[in-house]
Amino acid sequence: MLTRKNKLVLLKLLSLFSIVRGYNILIIVLAQYLTSIFILAPQIRLRHVILDPNLFFIVLASAGVIAAGYIINNFYDKEKDLINRPQKTMLDRLVSQRTKLTGYFVLNFLSVVCASYVSFRAVVFFSLYIFGIWFYSHKLKKFPIIGNIIASLLAITPFFAVFIYYKNFDEVIFVHATFLFLMLIMREMIKDLGNLRGDLAQNYKTIPIVYGEFVSKRIISILVLASGLPIYLLLNRYEIGFMYLYFYVCIVLLFAFLFGIWRSEGRTHYVWLHNILKLIIVAGTFSIILIDVDMILDKIF
Repeated sequence: MLTRKNKLVLLKLLSLFSIVRGYNILIIVLAQYLTSIFILAPQIRLRHVILDPNLFFIVLASAGVIAAGYIINNFYDKEKDLINRPQKTMLDRLVSQRTKLTGYFVLNFLSVVCASYVSFRAVVFFSLYIFGIWFYSHKLKKFPIIGNIIASLLAITPFFAVFIYYKNFDEVIFVHATFLFLMLIMREMIKDLGNLRGDLAQNYKTIPIVYGEFVSKRIISILVLASGLPIYLLLNRYEIGFMYLYFYVCIVLLFAFLFGIWRSEGRTHYVWLHNILKLIIVAGTFSIILIDVDMILDKIF
């Protein structure tokens, strides 16, 4: 039997995991490795990529900065989240604000230490990344359009870290990145629609508040249609192996998403739409291995 004290410790650990979005970080770490193996460095054998200490420290630094970013975002959004996500907020409040700030600074410091193992340029890169996340959380997220764009750019920044490391400038990488960016910015805008009450109470100037829900839905619809271009290019211009199956599924999901957004009327509907985009993003991580199934065996043996 767990004692009351042990239960409290477990709840605090669960709260900390919730604050830093541990599941998201695990997905990003996996995505960085899969991107490195199958897209950025396909000519390097699997064990050499996995056992590369520089890549390991880049991924570790990315995870630390992202975790710290979630902490500072939680710190600034505590009042808004209490309105939009009361149950999660009550769990998050098991960890004190002082502990959150301590964790924020410690994680950022350790991330820079990890980056220093790679190079001085990596230290500069991650230092700027840390500042960008703080500035977004402190100022930029309250502004319409620019807040959504910056949030989406910050979300794909970890992939730029490994992109710069491998110095792979193939055109197909930018097309993949464009598709991911469009999915992320749509997700941010859907979150704004779902968080309307909390944003309004805290005087956030998001697109739905400043321009209305209709305009927000219209912009999202344009982004859905715009995502058709990178999908078309990836299906018809580049060799993506069996990953074409993923993009065909994406087309179906995006049509369902487009239909759903014009039928949506409340937070519950927006949560479903957010989950569709999250499914597309997460499934995209695992589908990277479909780019060249034969490569998996070649890299192992």
